[in-house]
Amino acid sequence: MPSALRCALAAVGLVLSGLAAAAQTAPPPRGADRAPPAVAQLLGAWDLEQTGAPRRCTVTLGVEETAGGRQLRFPATCRRALPLLADVTSWSLGPDGGPRLNGADGRALLAFGQQGATGFSGRARDGRDYALNRGTHPRVAARRPPSPAEVAATAAQRPTLVDLARAPAAGTLPGLYALMRQQGREACRLQLVAPTAEGETADAQLERPCPDTGITIFDPTTWRYAGGRLTLIARKGHSIDLVFEAGVWRKDPAVGATLLLHRLQP
Repeated sequence: MPSALRCALAAVGLVLSGLAAAAQTAPPPRGADRAPPAVAQLLGAWDLEQTGAPRRCTVTLGVEETAGGRQLRFPATCRRALPLLADVTSWSLGPDGGPRLNGADGRALLAFGQQGATGFSGRARDGRDYALNRGTHPRVAARRPPSPAEVAATAAQRPTLVDLARAPAAGTLPGLYALMRQQGREACRLQLVAPTAEGETADAQLERPCPDTGITIFDPTTWRYAGGRLTLIARKGHSIDLVFEAGVWRKDPAVGATLLLHRLQP
């Protein structure tokens, strides 16, 4: 064989092997990280083969919901290699945790049982046995349990449920307050003017000079009270909610810079 031809064939071989490697290392489907854990661990490419038969195909279990299940993708040539796939339109999660390949009516044409060392095995409605092997295809990493710090941070971002039976009466709110970043350390003062009617928005007056730059920029000019939550509204329209705890009003949710209000006088 001429050396030029050998070189050309070798180059073609390298390209094909590179394409095969790329197919094996393709990332899991988009949205896999947001799928339920039982579904996420199945997403991606699998090798489907009929037991005892030489042909196999690569099928991809997708996360997108479709009629009868979730999206299933495979090359068109798979319908000739595995005729069962000619009638398969989607996949879904079986009651025992294994995947099912479904027909257009949503019924399972092939249901796989419990997962084994290399993948799943199952029997189709036509009585033939099949294997679904993970091969070298990547899987979605299992989600680790959140750390105590992550749990606390998530909880801090949720609004506090207010016990209305213990919330201050609306008529007790107007008056002069100390704005604080830390308990017992006054930063600025704020006057809450009484509203003309209960539940309506009323004026708020920030005493100046106020040495706290953040409070000055926020510049609360009105306030309202509803559902046990005191809302300070800035001149530009954005707002901060506060809830009453241990004798002071605190910013809620408790994210970002701390803000406390302590009543000074009526």
